[in-house]
Amino acid sequence: MSTLIECVPNFSEGRDQAKVDAIIEAMKLPGVWLLDREMDSDHNRCVITLVGSREAIGEAAIRGVGKAAELIDLTKHQGAHPRMGAADVVPFIPIEGVTIDDCVTIARQVGDEIWKRFHIPVYFYEAAATRPERVGLENIRRGQFEAIRDEIATKPERKPDVGDPRVHPTAGAVVVGARKPLIAYNVFLNTPEVDIAKKVAKAVRFSSGGLRFVKGAGFSVRGLAQVSMNLTDFEQTPVARVYEYVKREAARYGVQPLASEIVGLIPKKALEDAAEWFLQVENFDASLILENRLAAIMSGKAAVGGLRAGIEPFVEQLAAPTATPGGGSAAAAAGGMAAALAHMVAAMSRGKKAYLQFDKELGEAIARLATLREELKAAIDADAESFNVVMKAFKAAKDSPNGSAGITEALKGATNVPLSVAEKASEVARITEKLKLITNPKAASDLIVAAALAQAAITGALANVDINLDGLEDPAFVADIRRKTAALKA
Repeated sequence: MSTLIECVPNFSEGRDQAKVDAIIEAMKLPGVWLLDREMDSDHNRCVITLVGSREAIGEAAIRGVGKAAELIDLTKHQGAHPRMGAADVVPFIPIEGVTIDDCVTIARQVGDEIWKRFHIPVYFYEAAATRPERVGLENIRRGQFEAIRDEIATKPERKPDVGDPRVHPTAGAVVVGARKPLIAYNVFLNTPEVDIAKKVAKAVRFSSGGLRFVKGAGFSVRGLAQVSMNLTDFEQTPVARVYEYVKREAARYGVQPLASEIVGLIPKKALEDAAEWFLQVENFDASLILENRLAAIMSGKAAVGGLRAGIEPFVEQLAAPTATPGGGSAAAAAGGMAAALAHMVAAMSRGKKAYLQFDKELGEAIARLATLREELKAAIDADAESFNVVMKAFKAAKDSPNGSAGITEALKGATNVPLSVAEKASEVARITEKLKLITNPKAASDLIVAAALAQAAITGALANVDINLDGLEDPAFVADIRRKTAALKA
């Protein structure tokens, strides 16, 4: 079963090519692919983008952290970018067949292993954070390596999530987490005055009153003032909006953007959104892009033989006399189709003269439905995989005196996947209901089908939750899940 997870480790070395090559070489494993490498001498930092199976990606990251600890000495490191470790931050991002919860599990396992092997203390951030104040990376890294080194043993808020309260003498500490795709986006201003970049960054970042899902700082890079940003949810705050905001703020100081850069990789949809923003193409849709249409045809989603060619393999897998894919995967597929239909109706109405007054609501619905559709599609495989994990746990329990613990954890995972499907399908249903009032009534039948599919997804997913709860021996967990399912059923 296909699973793909992205890992984007950041290492505190951007000047020595040989060291970066050695770190990358350490991470080469079967089932892991190198997508990109970025080195910046001013920041003295490199960003490596890997993608791999859930079984291999964690081990690759661990080996990269170990090699970085061998080669990088933070006591001698100088660079513009904040850092607290030789391997500074190691995020895991769900791509295909996995959920953000799966990435949290991998992050926690990787963190434990980093301490065991290298005695580098570990902090967890974003979705893997163990405390609310550690969701944001900037809160953990405040004061950088030097401040953490001095305070880790004396200040409770500096205590690591894994390991003793002491930094590795030369490799510092590492932050490991799970998050959605992030865009590292920098804008160069036509001035060397870094104070202006800092003022613009303060205006644009969310923590000081700027745009939601934007983090920013000002640096001097290659003799120019740079506004360095991380966009943590490009669908909610598009790249184009961020660029325009930076441009407006820079104008207050008599400067303007000179150029911008992407560090690492950027999702294709982010560029499609930017094209729609700047070109103002009426009724723009990703399917209008030649390469997207060709990809759909080549993958069988719009095969010459008809639409049936795209759905038939999945339907035949459901019909096969095997336990997976089963009802949980079918429920997730129904939810994904519901989100797709609702997305279609909203996209067809957006931009039309009769519905211009609803443009904001339609835009928000389209963005959210696109995310829900991708998450529900991923859950098709995730549900089947969670069942396979349960079967493996039961098999392993026969040979282990502590096997029941493994079964409990596996059942919890198999419960959380359909619960997430039910929650997402419920959100699709709510959005679909709102769209009935602000979209073309000629598409009403499509929304009726979307609503029916969403309800089928909710009903089917909750049935799978109930079945898994019957075998669980954790009363607190069962009670918490039953409260959630009761609310969804209501």
